[in-house]
Amino acid sequence: MTENIFENEQTRASFEPKIWKKLWPFVRPYRYKLLLIVALMVVIAGVDIAMPLFQRYAIDTFITPGTTDGLWVFVLAYVGVLVVQALSVIIFSRASMVVEMNLGRSIRRACFVHLQQLSFSYYNQTPVGYILARVMSDTNRISSLVAWGINDLFWAVAYVIGVFGAMMLLNVRLALLVMTVVPVIAVITALFQNRILRTNRRVRAVNSRITGAYNEGITGAKTSKTLVIEDRNDRDFQQLTGLMYRTSVHATMLNAMFIPIVLFFGSLAAALVLQQGGYLVMEDMLEFGVLSAFVSYALGILEPVQQMARVFADVIAAQVNIERVTTLLEHKCDIVDSPEVIERYGDCFEPKKENWEPIHGDIEFDHVWFKYPDGKDYILEDFCLKIPAGQNVAIVGETGAGKSTLVNLACRFFEPTKGRVLIDGRDVRERSQLWLHSSLGYVLQSPHLFSGTVMDNIRYGRLDATDEEVYEAVRLVSADGVIQKLENGYQTDVGEGGDRLSTGEKQLVSFARAMLADPPIFVLDEATSSIDTETEQLIQNAISHVLNGRTSFLIAHRLSTIRHADVILVVRDGKIIERGSHDELMQQGGYYYSLYTAMSIDQMQ
Repeated sequence: MTENIFENEQTRASFEPKIWKKLWPFVRPYRYKLLLIVALMVVIAGVDIAMPLFQRYAIDTFITPGTTDGLWVFVLAYVGVLVVQALSVIIFSRASMVVEMNLGRSIRRACFVHLQQLSFSYYNQTPVGYILARVMSDTNRISSLVAWGINDLFWAVAYVIGVFGAMMLLNVRLALLVMTVVPVIAVITALFQNRILRTNRRVRAVNSRITGAYNEGITGAKTSKTLVIEDRNDRDFQQLTGLMYRTSVHATMLNAMFIPIVLFFGSLAAALVLQQGGYLVMEDMLEFGVLSAFVSYALGILEPVQQMARVFADVIAAQVNIERVTTLLEHKCDIVDSPEVIERYGDCFEPKKENWEPIHGDIEFDHVWFKYPDGKDYILEDFCLKIPAGQNVAIVGETGAGKSTLVNLACRFFEPTKGRVLIDGRDVRERSQLWLHSSLGYVLQSPHLFSGTVMDNIRYGRLDATDEEVYEAVRLVSADGVIQKLENGYQTDVGEGGDRLSTGEKQLVSFARAMLADPPIFVLDEATSSIDTETEQLIQNAISHVLNGRTSFLIAHRLSTIRHADVILVVRDGKIIERGSHDELMQQGGYYYSLYTAMSIDQMQ
């Protein structure tokens, strides 16, 4: 949906200065380099304008009279101008590369920092590909245009103005003749550039779809093979590549038509100059050198006119890239700490840990009403629950029943629509998010491992932990035997996302990582669902020891794993319909009784 909106904006965008103003905070540190680049572009344009004048001087002073008097002075002056041009190009190129790299880095860093601060709800609603395109492709396009494109525009403008000035000084009649052709070239260029721009947008859009198809084909290769849909994938991909072919051919044809047309009018301008200038030369009303300079100007005026049209079209197109990036940067976090909280406790990048109070683990839901930001119905209505420190709370229910809602509220991944969540008697909004999140041990059903070794991934739980402390955390979750069987033990490379390990092995590493942090609050989200029965029993024994004295939430489908929980919350259709211990719920003979009985029968069968 978001992508379609932006694609529609691309087709109707016009130049809007206010959009470019949003870039100023990023461009400002490099403003002096950009001014230097502009000055150098003017110098380079001046040299380009001077070259035909040198040509004119050489013809009229040396060639036509047949003399070499003063030639060495001319050569030295000519070489000096070439040296100035070469130095200007070198300095300009280096400065532009510095601006491009640093500007792109600044924008990407700002995006990355902002992404670290956004709430979970943003990632639930936003595709990963959308985020990556903004952080990488759009920032590259913006930095490239600012560093190179706009400077090309300054060169083109300076060259055109300077050429017209030089031609007027040399011969007004021929200058006006050339100037009559330039507007025609400008109009043709503008018309073709708009059509070429629209076609290139379609090419990029189709290319994005092809990239997405490649991504799905690679990441879903196993699923495609098990469903035997390779032929369908191939047909779909052929349709995309066919569309890419037709769109690319159309773009190529427009370019193939545009270039000869512009060259024709450029040649027409040169022909008019030769016709009128030749007549003036024959009548001794014009020197050969002046005619030669005019022909060079008539042919040379084509490139800067095309350059201006191209850069202006790129400027318009880049507005969409700026909008995409700034929309990301301006996206408001659903959960933010107040200025007073940040002043006392710091933020996620500059925490003031010396002010952090220890967490004991008392959690209270005080008349909590909650609905998701994009939802209409309340998931919780006037919900109250007190969880004393050290209590073990299990949450059970069918898939999609809303078991994670309570945990997300307790962990402040979401905030109540109405009511309060208190930890140790204080509203969680009175303390920083980092203070709370640093005290959580969270083991997901599908754990994510970072690229690196097993040791590196476990140590993410506490970066200053010693090897001995890592080994102890691994031993507590019964993962030592599994890790030692890996190819290189603790130094085994887990691969991208942990793909080199089995799901069960990743689960154990994730559990050890959470254990290493020694948090007062534990969340186990289907933590044993992907582990074999033998290993599960070992972890169950470890859990009873590890969770002793800690406030913990257990989300589970296997009801046998939560029989000994202090409190069991039964969730159905987003509502908590039953609560109590295992024995109490079994005695009630309600929904939990039905779930437990049905599961027990299935296991017996």
